[in-house]
Parts: sequence; C-alpha cells; structure tokens
Amino acid sequence: MNEYQVVTGTLVLAVFTAVLSSFQFGYDIGVINAPQQVIITHYRHVLGISLDDRKAIDNYALNSTEELPTSPGDPTPGSWTEEETMTSASLITMFWSLSVSSFAVGGMIASFFGGLLGDKLGRIKALLVANILSLVGALLMGFSKLGPSHILIISGRGISGLYCGLISGLVPMYIGEIAPITLRGAIGALHQLAVVTGILISQIVGLDFILGNHELWHILLGLSAVPAILQCLLLFFCPESPRYLYIKLDEEAKAKKSLKRLRGSDDVTKDITEMRKEREEGSNEKKVSIIQLFTSSSYRQPILVALMLHVAQQFSGINAIFYYSTSIFQTAGISQPVYATIGVGAVNTVFTAVSVFLVEKAGRRSLFLTGMSGMFVCAIFMSVGLVLLNKLPWMSYVSMTAIFLFVSFFEIGPGPIPWFMVAEFFSQGPRPAALAIAAFSNWAGNFIIALCFQYIVDFCGPYVFFLFAGVVLVFTLFTFFKVPETKGKSFEEIAAEFRKKRGSAETPKPAVEMEFLGPTENI
Repeated sequence: MNEYQVVTGTLVLAVFTAVLSSFQFGYDIGVINAPQQVIITHYRHVLGISLDDRKAIDNYALNSTEELPTSPGDPTPGSWTEEETMTSASLITMFWSLSVSSFAVGGMIASFFGGLLGDKLGRIKALLVANILSLVGALLMGFSKLGPSHILIISGRGISGLYCGLISGLVPMYIGEIAPITLRGAIGALHQLAVVTGILISQIVGLDFILGNHELWHILLGLSAVPAILQCLLLFFCPESPRYLYIKLDEEAKAKKSLKRLRGSDDVTKDITEMRKEREEGSNEKKVSIIQLFTSSSYRQPILVALMLHVAQQFSGINAIFYYSTSIFQTAGISQPVYATIGVGAVNTVFTAVSVFLVEKAGRRSLFLTGMSGMFVCAIFMSVGLVLLNKLPWMSYVSMTAIFLFVSFFEIGPGPIPWFMVAEFFSQGPRPAALAIAAFSNWAGNFIIALCFQYIVDFCGPYVFFLFAGVVLVFTLFTFFKVPETKGKSFEEIAAEFRKKRGSAETPKPAVEMEFLGPTENI
C-alpha cells in the first residue's frame, strides 16, 4: 500500500459521523427493554385498564419506586370479571408486542431501499434524508406521554425502523467506500461496534434513577434525536464517497478532490486506478434480479444457504434476549434485572470487538459452527436454570451465566458472519440483489421473534429456551452439511464447493477474485 494511506482527520470525522447512524440503530434496538413495566403500566392507565394483576404491580415495583398512576375513573380490581381481566391482559400484551415489533416492520420494508437511495442521491444526501425519518420517529416517541401513548410509540418505533432499515445498507456502503484498502475490514467492523455500543448506552440511560422511570421514560425513547441532529450537522463537513463520484457519476475531478481530503495526499493514483478497474469489471457483469437468484441453478443454492444463515441468526433466540432480557432476568429471580441486562450489553460490546480480530484469523464456517454449538449448550442450561428455579434458588445464577455466554458465542460467530458470507457467495452482478433479500430475511426474522416471543413465553413458560435450543441444533447441522468455507477463496472456488455439495458437475465460470467486505449486522 502507498504510504499516504493512513488515518487522516477527515477520514476519522467521516467514519464517526456515519456510524452515529449505527449508534442510533443500536439505541433503538435496546431502548424499549429496560422501561418495559413502566410503559405497560402507562398503557394500562391510558386505556383505563385496572392494575388488578398482582404480578404487574410487583414487576412495576422492581423497576420503579414511583407511585402507580391511578385516576378517579379507574375500575377497581373487584369490578373485573376473570374474562375481562384476561381480555385486558391480552390487549396489553398485543400493544406491547407491537411496540417492540413495529420497529422490525419498518426495517423490513426499508431494507430494500438503502442502496437505491444511496445511488440516487449520493451517500451523504441519502443519510441526511434518512435522518428526517429518525427525527420524526424520535419526536413521536418523545411526545407520546401527551397523547395516546400506545399509538404514538408504535408509530414512532415503526418510523425509526424505516430509518434503521435504510442505514443498515447505507452506512456499511459509505464507510467501506471511503476506507483505504488496508483498513477496510477494521473500519467496516466499526458499524457493528457502534450498534452494540448504542444498545449498551440505551440500557444504561434506561436505568430507573436516570430516565427509565414514570416521569422520564418518554425522554428516554425520544433521545435518539440527539445523535440524529449531531449527524445532520457533521454531514456537511464530510466528503462524498469517491467511489460513488467516479463509478456512478463518472466525475473524476470530484472523486480526486474527495480522495485527497480522505487520504491527506495529492497522490491518489492508486485509488483511481483501482476504481477504474472496478468500473470496467462492473460494466462487463450484468445485474441479477431477486427472482433470477431463485430461478437460476447457479445462484439458487448459494441464496438459499445465505437466507438460512440469516434466519439462523434471528431464530437463535438472540433478539429475544435483547428485547426481553429484563423480564427474563426477573423470571430468573435476579433482584435487580436491569443491571444484569446492562451486563449483557457490556459483554456484547466486548465480544464484538474480539470478533473483529477472530474473523480475520479463523475460517467463517468454523467460527459460525463454534458460535452455534456454544449457543445450543447455553440455551439448554438457560432453560434448565429457569425450570428448576423454584426448587433450587441458586439456579438463577446458572441462567444468568448461560445468558452471558449465549451472547458471547453469538458475537463470535452467528452475529457478524452471515453478512460476510453472503457478500462472499456472490460476485458484483448478483451481490446487490443477494444482500437486499438477505437483509429482508434478517429483518423479517427479527419481526417474527419480536412479535411472537411474549406469546411463546406465555405458552411455554420456563421451557421457552428448549425451543430455541432445538432450532439452534437444526441450523448447526445444516451449517455443518451445507455451508462451504469462504475465507480466502475466489468466487470460482466457492461455486465449485456448492456444486460439490449438491453433487453437480457444471462448468465453472471464470474466477473473479473476491474483495474483502467488512461485516454489517441487524440484531
């Protein structure tokens, strides 16, 4: 590499500004967790439903020292029949599940449009436009206490989800394009690190004595407006992606100017030469539609394996822990569940940083298998701990340790690796369609878990993680038999692996060397 390819102030500013979106993404994932009981209590109050459920009152007391809200019109517990009580409980469960899952609906819809918006407007303008959604979502949630809070929160979460769906494509694209080749992997991984940092910060500020209480919970939900406003201001000082300027717009002079700012040098010949080569290769390769991925025999198996990896990531139970960890710890008998939740966030952040180094050293497939196998064992211990909790009080520590290890194993393998592998399965032509459908399947899995987990818990009780253990085992076996290793292999070699696994002997296509793409992840 040329000696000018070092970290410059402009590069640091641009990457920091871009990953503020990733930080918001993480914040929005985690923020709904800690104040769960406070918000449910507020929903009951707004809907005029009695707090006759003793468990709800007890749960509230764990998370808040405030007096429970009542109004003169609130019905008394005695005035409710058992049927009415069950109906009201179902209504609250539905509104809460929608409050969590509407975020994933927005992400699912928008995941198809991030790349399109980036190509149409440019990376910088696309991030600015996306921030409008972030601000609208934050405002709706920030003012939710003043109106019908359940409707405002569900709408605000949905709009924030649209924003996060867009940026989950835009941010990795922008930072991958502005990074020097030598730093592309490390800088690409900062997107995921910012996501998990956002989750951790949301859990800390969601503490009872900070913002997760009856007076300030709406401020907690609306706080994502702060990084959105900061990013809008900083984006005016960030250079446009030189790759976008050169490859998409054919504006070499502007691309050189942008590169000189990013590299801190007037000699940007090497970057320009590389982009010229990329443009020529791209023009020779036709784009592939999403339908063609499934109808063409060359792409069918890679896309099905790619989708299975993403479904495995979501259905492993990891988002159940992120969305509902406070209530899981409560069930496990932890007296201060929110602190345990923050511990999960901290472990998640540390192991994400560790995985950045591991993924470059070990094979993708072996790390994915290690992570899934570890998660299978942890899910078993988690369930055993919850089932035996009433007989053996010390089992709460078994459950808690299992949750921490479960998150660690997730970040070692199934967290970042599906994104690596999808990018590596496909060359330039089919890659955009493959990444779009993979992102959609990821968000769809996220949505299904967010919507259904509360109902599954009500049905399965402490046995719920046995269900996830079974799912993880199935996906581990699938990975073992069907997923090829991709590290350091050309597209021809990976295609040959797929042909070998399906027992086909088609003529291989010319090799196209694989360029490294940094990881992105949607938890």
